[in-house]
Amino acid sequence: MLQFLPPGFGHKIIHTSLGAMVYYTQTTAPWLNAAEDLPPLLFLHNFGGGASAYEWSKVYPAFAPKYRILAPDLIGWGESAHPVQDYQISDYLTTIAEFITQTCTHAVTVVASSLTAALTIRLAINKPELFQRLFLVCPSGFDDFGQGAGRRLPLPIINTPLLDNIIYALGAENALAVRNFLQSFLFAKPERVSQEMVEAYLTSAQQPNAKFAALAFLRGDLYFDLSLYIQQLQIPTVMFWGEKAQFTSVKLGRRLANLNINAIPDFQAIANTGILPHLETPEVFIGLLQRYLIA
Repeated sequence: MLQFLPPGFGHKIIHTSLGAMVYYTQTTAPWLNAAEDLPPLLFLHNFGGGASAYEWSKVYPAFAPKYRILAPDLIGWGESAHPVQDYQISDYLTTIAEFITQTCTHAVTVVASSLTAALTIRLAINKPELFQRLFLVCPSGFDDFGQGAGRRLPLPIINTPLLDNIIYALGAENALAVRNFLQSFLFAKPERVSQEMVEAYLTSAQQPNAKFAALAFLRGDLYFDLSLYIQQLQIPTVMFWGEKAQFTSVKLGRRLANLNINAIPDFQAIANTGILPHLETPEVFIGLLQRYLIA
């Protein structure tokens, strides 16, 4: 995914129990070599066909002067390892924790989205020493309050041999389908989807064995009820929510945040955006995040 990186960013690699994890950080001008001495700011991308750290690439350069940016492709996505396996929640709790311990010597501030944001909450409950603050966009376990939100195809169809390959090829491995998915489901305004976005998602989706993590997400293997965990969270957290987010509505977001107002005192709805406001209107999200980071 190097062709989609902002100027001055390159990739590095760490090794987890499930294979190599590629991450993107400051490597060349215009950023100073002193980036290693800056506090870490970790960006974690959403799941879904074609997902990768590209999702945050319009946001994280704004924070490069003051933070050491860490934007990994999670295991099974982007340029990281794609083990051929049935992915489970524990795989991501383990490998995200391994990534943090290998790249950070102190507690880290995390910016994460959607299901990955919900997994970050669970990890912060289990390993609070790893985290300083959380900034979460539309965090959802996709089965919150027992109401499934994410699965759009019947399980017998998704699990049918060969048919699952066809579903992935038709839904994630061609440009028309990728553009339609971004425009129809992830963004509030279709005209905001650029050709670069389509190409970045398509490139990630076409990586060898990329279908395994994507189908695990599509089947619901990674879903859980976040409402059963969120009350245990103690790390200071801010929630951001696209007001027109599909699958996980802003009403759901407020309901989740209200379960733990001590840890989540701020809930910021972002008008005219879908589930990825940071990709749809990065300039707005940057302004909001800067305000909270300075506070």
